[in-house]
Amino acid sequence: MIHCLRLSNYPILKQLELEEGLLRGDTRNWCLINEGSTPSIVMGISGRPEELINQEKIAEHPLPVIKRFSGGGTVIVDENTLFVTFIFQKDFHPFPAFPEPIMKWSGALYNSFFPALTLRENDYVIGNKKCGGNAQYIKKDRWLHHTSFLWNFKAEHMDYLLHPKKTPSYRSGRSHLDFLCGLEEHISKEAFIAGLQGALSGISSLKEVSLEEALASSSNEMRRSTQIYSLPTL
Repeated sequence: MIHCLRLSNYPILKQLELEEGLLRGDTRNWCLINEGSTPSIVMGISGRPEELINQEKIAEHPLPVIKRFSGGGTVIVDENTLFVTFIFQKDFHPFPAFPEPIMKWSGALYNSFFPALTLRENDYVIGNKKCGGNAQYIKKDRWLHHTSFLWNFKAEHMDYLLHPKKTPSYRSGRSHLDFLCGLEEHISKEAFIAGLQGALSGISSLKEVSLEEALASSSNEMRRSTQIYSLPTL
């Protein structure tokens, strides 16, 4: 069984705290879908803000900076971001719980109901433009894969992010604006979410759960790595 939690405008910090709690303190399988968040910058656990974030921009127009518990790159999220997270027991799937097989599985899942969406160098793309970035966390008996999809994005928000030192080869040096695209131009949000739930229901039965039930399943006694790196200066 897959437990499915749908959220709307749930702050990304709280979402990451919930995900980490479910990963570390629960044994059930989950799919979390969150439509939007308050604007924030999210870095991977080893991210260095001076290398990833435009310091002048964030000094002029401060946003919260969050370090998530998983690796991966830096993203800016807001009300136009669609978040999807999978948390599974390792023995739920036949493939080995390593980064590449997990990515291939998730890419095939999305492609099954949205053929324009494909996997390229660990990114979700439409054509040669990125629409979703991913991060993973794999532990002894469970793994997590979370994605922030650009439903739409504000050009001015991309000014917060520096051009990273390491980029996928298909980016070819393009700026953020030339490299990214939103899903809004290609599919409705209702169709995307319905397609995702339909694809998951082909794997196992789905059980809709409330936020209260998920929070109750998220142990407060487990180690937490998600943290606020900095808050805006008031």
